[in-house]
Amino acid sequence: MKFNPTAAQTRLDKFWRLPTLFGKERNVYRAYLEEIISDRYQLVNGLQLLRDELQFASDDHRSSELSVCGVDLSVPSVCTTVCFTNCGDRIHQGGPLNAYQQAVGARFATLSEIGELKIESFSPTGGGTDDGATLAHVTVAHQLDEPLRQRMYAGHDQTFVLAAFDLSTHVGRHLHADGRVEFGLAQESKWREPRAACGAIVGTLRGFNADNPVHRRLRRDLGEQNFQFLTQHGVRTPDGCDVTAAVAASIVAIQGMLNTAAALTTELDERGVGHLTACVGVNRVAEIDTVIYLARATVFGGKVRVQGLGTDALKYSARLIVHSEEDERIVLVDDGVPMGEHPIREIDYPPRMWAKRENQIH
Repeated sequence: MKFNPTAAQTRLDKFWRLPTLFGKERNVYRAYLEEIISDRYQLVNGLQLLRDELQFASDDHRSSELSVCGVDLSVPSVCTTVCFTNCGDRIHQGGPLNAYQQAVGARFATLSEIGELKIESFSPTGGGTDDGATLAHVTVAHQLDEPLRQRMYAGHDQTFVLAAFDLSTHVGRHLHADGRVEFGLAQESKWREPRAACGAIVGTLRGFNADNPVHRRLRRDLGEQNFQFLTQHGVRTPDGCDVTAAVAASIVAIQGMLNTAAALTTELDERGVGHLTACVGVNRVAEIDTVIYLARATVFGGKVRVQGLGTDALKYSARLIVHSEEDERIVLVDDGVPMGEHPIREIDYPPRMWAKRENQIH
């Protein structure tokens, strides 16, 4: 059945008209709800959402009692899968990870036949991604096996699949006794001494070790110009707060998103839509972590659209704003662009894999 891109393209066009705020440290649930979840629901709005394994049951399966759970594939449908990455540092576990699973994963990840979330979850040291091409390939390959994909595509000419990637890094935030805020340092609990967080990113900046593969990868993700600038100069707020670690963590997350988006142009077929985000979690002792929403991207028809903060450290600035009487939060700014006014950039790639996939379906 020849693909009719109307349903996917209409929703993508509406998606890119949605307002958003990049660079502002916010409550993790508010950021997920107001940014990632609202955006992603726009991409599937009005379509039959396929994410429960029982929805793929059919009459040819032995469990006849469960075959009645199978959906009608003759109506416009979208199958979703979710991939989430974050640093494996235990300081970044618990609250932030639970918040993501509850708020985002529970809505868009595949569900097993007993109701468990099936999130593609990876924890590269430092966050972001070890390799965007591998991440894209594995996630898309696991989404649907080919016979099921053919059944879906034969059901309706506007049916498509949505592969969602949420790439995260983290940075510590430490409040000293004199009221001074320091990023790149965090207490694991109120009884612990402050330590570097993310230790991999801070370690790469402060003591790069060429024999350490993690340091080499993070330096590659930062780019040589950024690495030299961040190690020799750094980034500070007007009142002197050092936010170098936050900027470095941001660039690692954004670069991971861009690498994965580029790979999706060849991993997704003609009916594949990719939605990607980049975030930095801010580790706070004895309270729920916050998050900085950095950038978003979509992939469809070989075209990548990107919006948000960039990957040039020299263009970054930052300020601390008063959130409450005892709390200041960071705002990251790229090239002086105000929050909510970041332009949308488009990148075109050749659709090299579509012909092969479409011939298989026919």
